[in-house]
Amino acid sequence: MITAVGNIARNNEEPLSRGFRVLADDNFHFMDEDERTCLGEFSTYEDALAVAQRAVEAFFEGKGEKQADEIYDDYISFGDDPFIVPFGGAERPETPFSAWDYAKGYAERIAQAHPPGDKPPGV
Repeated sequence: MITAVGNIARNNEEPLSRGFRVLADDNFHFMDEDERTCLGEFSTYEDALAVAQRAVEAFFEGKGEKQADEIYDDYISFGDDPFIVPFGGAERPETPFSAWDYAKGYAERIAQAHPPGDKPPGV
């Protein structure tokens, strides 16, 4: 079962022997594993992917008033960089999740939905 904890979902079931772990590095502290956090362990790749995507999306809340390249530059400098690690024999997906690729597309969607001067709801 996945439940919301703050802005990130976590799997609160018994420890898994096989599945997918979502870890997140801090882009501001690049290559510093002391800044790495675990966002949860999930029995399916789809659940892990949803959490990784939500972690990226959380950074963009309230940033719709900027151009896509500005939003993306902010993300790669200061956002969380989630990644998915299979464990216990779970199969690695053919195309692994890339937080930076997902962030680039998400930034473009936000910028298109809220052109400069158009304030998004809640801002």
